Amino acid sequence: MTAHPTPPPRICPNCDGFASAAITLGGRDRHGHLRTLTAHCPACHGTGLARTRRNRESARA
Repeated sequence: MTAHPTPPPRICPNCDGFASAAITLGGRDRHGHLRTLTAHCPACHGTGLARTRRNRESARA
C-alpha cells in the first residue's frame, strides 16, 4: 500500500511567509549595535505558515 503524500505547507496570507521583522528603534547603544525590536505576524505567530483546516466530513474515510 502506498503512503499518502503530505500536502505542502500553506504560506500565511497575512505576511506572505515573512513572519518576523526587525524594526530599528533609531540610534545605537554604547557598544555601537543597532537597537531593534522583533515583531511577529499576529496571524501565524511568527511561523510563516497558515493552519490548514480539515473538513470533518471528508476526514472520515
